[in-house]
Amino acid sequence: MKTAVNWKFRQMERMPISFRQKIVLISVGLTIGLLSIGFTSKMAHQLREKENYEVRLWALTIEKLGQFGADDPLSSYIMDSRNNIPFIRTNDKYEVLSSNLIPDRILYHPDLLSRKLAQLARENPPLEINAWNGARFYMFYGNSKLQKALTVFPFVQVFVIFIFIGFGLLTFRSSQEDEQNKVWIGLAKETAHQLGTPISSLLGWLEYLKVQEIDPAVIEEMNKDLTRLMKVADRFSKIGSETVLSSANVNEAVGNSVMYFRTRVPRNVTLSYNGLAIAPVQAMMNVALFEWVVENLLKNALDALQGQGEIDVRISDDIDWVYVDVRDTGKGIPKSNFKRIFDPGFTTKTRGWGLGLSLSRRIIEEYHKGRIFVVDSELGKGTTIRIALKRSYE
Repeated sequence: MKTAVNWKFRQMERMPISFRQKIVLISVGLTIGLLSIGFTSKMAHQLREKENYEVRLWALTIEKLGQFGADDPLSSYIMDSRNNIPFIRTNDKYEVLSSNLIPDRILYHPDLLSRKLAQLARENPPLEINAWNGARFYMFYGNSKLQKALTVFPFVQVFVIFIFIGFGLLTFRSSQEDEQNKVWIGLAKETAHQLGTPISSLLGWLEYLKVQEIDPAVIEEMNKDLTRLMKVADRFSKIGSETVLSSANVNEAVGNSVMYFRTRVPRNVTLSYNGLAIAPVQAMMNVALFEWVVENLLKNALDALQGQGEIDVRISDDIDWVYVDVRDTGKGIPKSNFKRIFDPGFTTKTRGWGLGLSLSRRIIEEYHKGRIFVVDSELGKGTTIRIALKRSYE
């Protein structure tokens, strides 16, 4: 069994590879985005220079011909090519002589026209045209729609890149969670399967011992431990299967775990429980899995005491929630580890895989839709961990 479980756990340890995949995804996305933004910006700059050059060439043609739109092949060609650039040509009194892509409501409204000329001047410095016949014109022109689109496009690209990276990270996270779930389910199912064979064998041996001249009290204790082992196997078999929740007595479920540990704690450890002295409270739960969580917390509390101290298990409630607090007077947990202790593989002990609290969080938060967290902890003084379940009134 240990070989199979070790293989599963090694598979879990390989999961951080996905983090490198995330970095690669982000790097590729940023590289493509930066190259695209740089290329687009360069195109916009080149287009702007080209349009400014052509407008200046047009203005020079007008200046040489002395009139606007003269019947000249060069002037006609330049005028026709400018139909995508908004412009207003005025005389030296800023009276409109001609325009392109400017609505009439602006041209015939003095205030709107003044604001439009100011806007065009901000986009490009107006050109002063001095014709050979002494006439003077001013050319106010803006940027073409294509140039404006190319100017805005890099910002659109940045937005799309961030969306792409965000979806990529969500995909990787979902993939990693699916992989972790498969590992957890595989680990649990394999454990339950491996436990099945020795349990069946032990049941046979127990029946054999019952007909031998052995102290019945010894056989009874062996039967209790075997029943306990069968319960553990049943718990593992439930991981990954549909979890059936029903309204159950929280006081009783917690009390079963407390009673089991009371006969097994060291002599210098005190285990107290208030659940038998208060009114029963109900919550939707799977009793077998919930008891497993309570036992995990009690076991961690015992490990923290190192053979001496107190464990206090208390039940409290409000209108919506039932709370189970497990407090110990052990070595405590640094505040930086309040959340990390629920991560798979995290442990401060020299032995063990650090899966107990991680499994407990999965059972409470995923199966029971509750919460489990560190309420408070102080180094050298102890820790309190709380389970919160939705209260039931059935």
